[in-house]
Amino acid sequence: MSRKNQTKKRKNVEPKKGPDKFILYFSILMTVFGAIMIFDASVYKANESFADPFHFLKLQLVWIVIGLIIGLFLYIYDYRKLQRLSLLGMIISVVTLILVLLLGEDINGSKRWFSFGPLPPLQPAEFAKIAVILYLSSWMSSNKYFSDKTKVELKGSFLKSLVSFGAIVGVIALLIMLEPDLGTTMIIGTTSFIMYFIAKEGSDHAKLTFMSLLVLFIPLVIIAALLEPYRIGRVSTYLHLLTTGEISDPRGDGYQMQQILIGIGSGGFLGKGFGQSRQRFGYLVENTAFTDSIFAVILEELGFLGGTILVAAWTIFLWRGFKIGLNAPDKQGKLLAIGITVWLTLQALLNMGANVGLIPLTGIPAPFLSYGGSSTIVTLAGIGILLNISKHSKG
Repeated sequence: MSRKNQTKKRKNVEPKKGPDKFILYFSILMTVFGAIMIFDASVYKANESFADPFHFLKLQLVWIVIGLIIGLFLYIYDYRKLQRLSLLGMIISVVTLILVLLLGEDINGSKRWFSFGPLPPLQPAEFAKIAVILYLSSWMSSNKYFSDKTKVELKGSFLKSLVSFGAIVGVIALLIMLEPDLGTTMIIGTTSFIMYFIAKEGSDHAKLTFMSLLVLFIPLVIIAALLEPYRIGRVSTYLHLLTTGEISDPRGDGYQMQQILIGIGSGGFLGKGFGQSRQRFGYLVENTAFTDSIFAVILEELGFLGGTILVAAWTIFLWRGFKIGLNAPDKQGKLLAIGITVWLTLQALLNMGANVGLIPLTGIPAPFLSYGGSSTIVTLAGIGILLNISKHSKG
């Protein structure tokens, strides 16, 4: 081969780059920290129910290994080829969400989980998060509705794309609401709208998207929040706390929030120290000490300082994730990276906000930190895709 052809061939080869270092180290440290805190927060429950203090840690480690294997595969596999699998993933997600309503295990009036004997249950709604992001990124990067258009064409194109978008997201949202699971519905809906917002650049498109968000999405969330009695109880507890600074019905709807605030208040600025939480000893209801309310245990043990470090880390994660998306070599990569970043950051912020009384309790798990197979697997899978895109970043 001549020198000229060799030079030309080298120019056509995409330069090899490593993954984003912050996202990689952040994910490793958060996974390790989460496993440690799950062990710490679950010791009492594990001893009480299984006579094995490591019971929940062992199960979490299994889910972490599975998530790492899937995440490693998605890091190596070219993310652009995921477009071929996105429709299949969406179909599987819809089918499993229907099946869980018909065949799922009923726990406290909710049908969200498939149970498999002694194994922890799996939650299809968690997998729907990444399925929706994959499908929307593929659809909006290739659909003609999102191509460049003049102002005259924009309104017609916008309405057509909005109807199609609403049908895609609406089916998933409706099935998850029927479980019922408002928190997951809010995360999927908000993430989807943000992806739709950035899919077609331009101020006119942005204005129309924002108005549709106000007109369609917010009223639906409010109506859904008022349809279930337990949600009304959580909202009224939150509003009473917000207006008076006191917990209403501390033995009923306000019990969980009262115990959370007791733990956080006793932690102070530096915390009681690792392993010194008292709220984990059955005061936080059911298994929430190491699932939905694990951030409250972290604040009790590591204090305001520890919580501030976590919030700062997630803020940097949001910045790095958006940077990966904006520097992606194609539109699919841009939408995929920003969708994953918004999903994980929004979920983390909603969990932390609920645990300090900034928003009503939602039952949303904290990424990396909360015990749970489904959440752990999809979180690590999403990180694998995000790191994959970062390898091809132009920046």
